[in-house]
Amino acid sequence: MIGGAIRRLGCLLTILVITVPLAASEAGAALASQATAAQPAQIPQPQGAQTHAAQADSRAPRSKATITYKVSLAKRDQHVVHVEMQLPGGSGDREVQMPAWNGLYQIRDFAQYIPAVSAHDPWGAALEVRQIDKTTWRIGGAEPGAVLEYDIFADTPGPFGAQLNREHAFFNLALILMYDPGMRSKRHRVYFPDVPADWNVVSGASEQADIESGGARVVSVGGPSYDQLADSPVEFCHCQEASFDEAGTRYVIAVDADPSDYDLNALKEMVRKIVVAETEWMQDHPLERYTFIYHFPRGPAGGGMEHADSTAIDTSARRATEDPDSVAAVSAHEFFHVWNVKRIRPQSLEPIDYTHENYTRALWFAEGVTSTVADHMLARAGLIGENEYLRRLAFQIKTLETRAAHATQSAEQSSLDAWLEKYPHYRLPERSISYYNKGEIVGVLLDLAMRDATEGRKSLRDLFQWMNATYGREHRYYADSDGVRDAAEKVTGAGFSEFFRKYVAGVEEIPYDQFFQSVGLRVRRRMVASADPGFLASANFSGKPVVIAVDAGSDAEKAGLEAGDTIEQVDGKTVTPDMAARLAERPVGSTVRLRVRGAKGQREIKIRLAGREEPEFSLIEVENATPAQRAQRSAWIRGDSEK
Repeated sequence: MIGGAIRRLGCLLTILVITVPLAASEAGAALASQATAAQPAQIPQPQGAQTHAAQADSRAPRSKATITYKVSLAKRDQHVVHVEMQLPGGSGDREVQMPAWNGLYQIRDFAQYIPAVSAHDPWGAALEVRQIDKTTWRIGGAEPGAVLEYDIFADTPGPFGAQLNREHAFFNLALILMYDPGMRSKRHRVYFPDVPADWNVVSGASEQADIESGGARVVSVGGPSYDQLADSPVEFCHCQEASFDEAGTRYVIAVDADPSDYDLNALKEMVRKIVVAETEWMQDHPLERYTFIYHFPRGPAGGGMEHADSTAIDTSARRATEDPDSVAAVSAHEFFHVWNVKRIRPQSLEPIDYTHENYTRALWFAEGVTSTVADHMLARAGLIGENEYLRRLAFQIKTLETRAAHATQSAEQSSLDAWLEKYPHYRLPERSISYYNKGEIVGVLLDLAMRDATEGRKSLRDLFQWMNATYGREHRYYADSDGVRDAAEKVTGAGFSEFFRKYVAGVEEIPYDQFFQSVGLRVRRRMVASADPGFLASANFSGKPVVIAVDAGSDAEKAGLEAGDTIEQVDGKTVTPDMAARLAERPVGSTVRLRVRGAKGQREIKIRLAGREEPEFSLIEVENATPAQRAQRSAWIRGDSEK
């Protein structure tokens, strides 16, 4: 979506010495220079521009703009972004920092992509710049203001990254923009002076403008603070777009992919169903505008990143075609973050510290229970039926129960250890569980327990509505797991201390059949034959799977596969995140051809799949299930209260 009609300005944007006005509707006038102490070169006033202004987060005070950036996309072939950051006058010595992480709970040290930093005063005289630590630089002589300049390499694909190439630019802005720690709460605006004329602009930023200046295109995005700007990804691409209105909110869908790999109308209808289901379930419409950004690359991809007013979602074109439900699932998950995480937020994640880990024990709820709700919403929206819902839940139970670490690592501990997920050894089944996986199951159990405690009158829906009214709408933060327990107890009038002690903070075995009895189900566990590739591989967020263990004596070991090898293709096709499940479904004795890269370089190897016995879990109806149990099951799966 291009944020406004293009109007002509008198000349090219030349130097960034500006003060950004309060409202996005004045974005054209923002290109006019406002005098600094010595009034450097002026930028002529534009004729004006139509702009789009989305709703800003009401919890942030609106203040006069103080930090501006100019971000050049000219070096697309080299994946290099050039940034100019203008600091207003102030103290003589100023420090700026580059975030070490953003969104994904992993320290990624974005400063590694910056080779050098320079600075000059408003008249162009060089200023001293000294690096203090890996993310901090100090500028001397900055009393009248300063312009900081640096190049940053940007070629990290996916919803958690920043990438610039000939085809598009996608930025989580915290991955490319430094900030002044003392001015994070002030207004920030970014100008892109050389966006190709045929690229669309899509963003969840609270302020957007698209202007033509002397034949050159200038795009700007802004927000009331650095944190809110960093929470607004920007996409420049040859996108297809669609939109719809629902209950006073405009929803925009932008897709950067080959049009032959997806159906935009089908995607729009799927998104509409999810939006209707979730907003009705929450009885809340907190936004004026929300943006879905999709990438369907013909290569490894996976994952979604939530933002206050938007989401970015990546799914490989192959998987999106073969398993369209996977796109619906991640879309339902990310959209529910509008409430859970973005508005219903744990205290431990505030304030954001971009230079160190933000430790929390609540990701089991923030992420895992979001997945619980997402599957209910898929059923509520009519995108999956009861059998598919139960199949998905059984798969989650299998995932947890077949990881040996479920007996040693709690949901809270898994949340706290999220920062270790980038290390292959940590992802071994005997070392860790996933807070997504355990949290999703705990969310199901909590829902059933709340229903049992209130004879079906209260459920997970009531808990989220209560937390939204108590925390989200009041701009308050809940006290991690204790806050969730307190909410469950206030909603139901029952005690949940034992539940949280056993299944959230503890590692007690889950008596599944007790929880599922009220809905007439039980868990069946049986051993089945399955293909065994002889190795274990795991991917770090949207990357390619990396081999983390090879079975001794296996065909994989004999073929030369080693721990640390990256799997690039399976039988000549792009690797998908569900590679292990797909291999397990193949006939025992069949041959798989892998392209791998590692210490021995790139090579092709063939592996004969061995056989093994492994547990299979399913949810089946109990004998003599009553009509009342079936009715309760139907209400539970749709996320409804029973009475």
